[in-house]
This record gives sequence, structure tokens and C-alpha cells, in this order.
Amino acid sequence: MPSNMLAPQKQMTGMFGHPVAENPIDKMFDAVYGHYGLNWQFWKMDVSSSVEIPAAIAGAKAMGFAGFCITVPYKIDVIKNLDGFDDDVRVIGAANYVTFEDGRMIGHNNDGKGVVKAIEKITSIVGKRVVMLGAGGAGRAMAVEIARAGAAHLTIITRREAQGVEVADMVQRATGVPTEWILWTGNIALPEGTQILLNATHLGALPELEAVPIDWNTLPADATVVDVITNPRITPFLATARDKGCSIVDGVDMLVQLAMQIFEAWTAISPDEQVFQVAVERALSK
Repeated sequence: MPSNMLAPQKQMTGMFGHPVAENPIDKMFDAVYGHYGLNWQFWKMDVSSSVEIPAAIAGAKAMGFAGFCITVPYKIDVIKNLDGFDDDVRVIGAANYVTFEDGRMIGHNNDGKGVVKAIEKITSIVGKRVVMLGAGGAGRAMAVEIARAGAAHLTIITRREAQGVEVADMVQRATGVPTEWILWTGNIALPEGTQILLNATHLGALPELEAVPIDWNTLPADATVVDVITNPRITPFLATARDKGCSIVDGVDMLVQLAMQIFEAWTAISPDEQVFQVAVERALSK
């Protein structure tokens, strides 16, 4: 390119949420865009209130974004501001990324698909008794996809009864898998026979590194323990589980699995998983 010519404007993508500072997704996507020679960029945008979400996503549309992600706490709120959504969003009631199709913003949800792929690299879900802590936007998707993947039974543990009961009923209606809700009080005792335990809350993320209040004596040592937190990669929750001898699945691997699907939806390029793994490792080391 001649020195007097300006480079073309980068194709923009991004993520809306609050808070977003500790999430490595922007560095990961930018590194992958660079690997594939794409003049694209990923912007991480902190939107402090749900009141501002309509203006934020309208801005993305007006500025010609190729797509964007939605993270906590707006995965449910965003739906009413979209032009349409797929069957996963219709069932789950939450969206985690958006594509633009003929100028229309279409919502999708692959949170659950990402966690299922990450878990199945370690253990089969088929026939397992699964316990999930939390039931927010990401948790709703995970619960549905884990049930679809063949879980024998699902227990949802939340502090809010309305949320937990609603998600449990939704999963059982959508999949037929027996699903129950338990109120989360104190250091909750896990149901007998728990084989997969998933933390779908924010507890354990930087900078607070809050403990997840469960009774660790009720978790079998042969269980598989999963965390959605991406930073730090090994949360206090996962570290404790590993010390008990449990197999663990971290949130970074889940992020890689779902990010690969989003990348392909936006770019029509089928990526190499190792490219994403290397990119996120480098992002977390900075």
C-alpha cells in the first residue's frame, strides 16, 4: 500500500455488558482476526444500565457492526430490542450474541452449546445427575443444553425462588428431563449422587474472588466440576474441587468453544480451535 494511502476502516464487532473489564474476549478475538488476516476489531463496551441498552445496540447497527456479543446482566433484557431471534433464544429466553441479516439484528444463544462441548472433552453428560448453581442468562442456556445432551436429572440451586422455579419448569417443559429447584441458603449441601457440578454465577471472578458457598463435604471426589468464570482461569471454586480430586472444566475452555461458533457466524470462516486456545492464553497472560 502506498505510504500516502489510509488503511480501510476496520470491521467492528464487540460485546455489551457490565462489568466487562476482566473479560479477555476482546484480546482473544483481535488475535484471531489477525491470524486470519481480517481487518476486523473487537470492542469491549461497559454499559452501566439496562436503560442504555437500546441506544447501545442501535449504535452498533448504525455504525455497521458485523455482530456483537451480550454478556451479564443484559442477556434477557436485550431480546425486546432485537429484530428477531432463533429457536434457541425462543426456548431459553436469553441471547448471548447477535448477527446482522439483511440489516436486521438477530439474536442467538450458544452459551449452553459452549459449556456442553467443554464438558464433553472431559466426561460424558449422558445419564449424569447434574447440579447447577445460579440461573441467570447464561445459566438458562446451560441448563437447557445440558438436559438436551442427555443428563438424567438436573438440580438448579438459586437464592431467588421465582428465578429458580421458572428456569426449572422451562427446562423440564423444553426437554422432558426431570428438573428440580432448591433454595440456596448458607453453605448449601449438594444433592446425593451429584456427578457434575456447575457454577453459573459470578462468584470467584476477579477482582473479588468470592468463595462459592457450598458444603464441600457433600461433593463426591469423582465428580466433574465446571466454572463459567474466565478470569482467573482457575478460580478458588475450581482449585478447591481439584484439591478434592475432582476433574475440572474451566470457563476459558467454554469461552473458546462458544467463541469459535460466533466467529464462524460472523466471518463464515471455520476456525482452528488451537488458534483460539493460543489467543486466549496470551490474552490472560497480559
